[in-house]
Amino acid sequence: MHLSRQYICIALSFALAFPVYAQTIQINRDNKTIAISTTDEASATADIAAVTVGYEVYDADAESAYADGGKLSHAILDALHRAGVDDKTIESTGQSLERNTNFDDKDKPEQRAKKQFIMSQSWEVSVSPSSAAEVIRASISAGANKSGSIDWRFSDRKGLQAKAAANALVKARAVATQMAEGLHVKLGELVYASNETPSVKLFIPRPGLVMNAESASVASSLVLPALEIRPQTIREEATVYAVFAIE
Repeated sequence: MHLSRQYICIALSFALAFPVYAQTIQINRDNKTIAISTTDEASATADIAAVTVGYEVYDADAESAYADGGKLSHAILDALHRAGVDDKTIESTGQSLERNTNFDDKDKPEQRAKKQFIMSQSWEVSVSPSSAAEVIRASISAGANKSGSIDWRFSDRKGLQAKAAANALVKARAVATQMAEGLHVKLGELVYASNETPSVKLFIPRPGLVMNAESASVASSLVLPALEIRPQTIREEATVYAVFAIE
């Protein structure tokens, strides 16, 4: 068995002191042990899709940009409600109105004059994976030109972490058994186990579907097909430190 990621220590005649939050285990000639630190994981298919929905509009002055943004804001939420999205699952993540300082070098003076201010707003819409495509379709059809990225989540994350820890403990016993056989001793009972803080693997959303500002007004008149979207696999990792008696 390949043990490059596992740290194995056999202590026969000295005391091992754990951190202050763990109990102190006395290891001596009368209390022979094998201590194993090992890592494993558990996985499950995401059951929550947190979809980013948002827009960005330009205009010649702040008031006009705000007015255009207000219309889009109501249109997008109305479209989501018509698609069956519960208002409780929609959370605002940002909104801003600011002067535009990032012009395209190809923009002509008259084009720049129409892009002096930027109004933007975004939401996070948490739905089942099967509803993610419809959320994206409905929002873009209503003019949401900064939408589409998804943060995949699993509702029972603690349960998944517990499963990862259980898998790591099973792995630790298998390694300890192999070590005991190599020492020509019999592996006894588990006398101590500590589950270290699991490392969290974060999913960084890819950029969403983006249309330019001019296409936002056109989108509401289009009948867009829903995308084919499949949920990701969520993985949790746990490290277990286990001490087994040997006979």
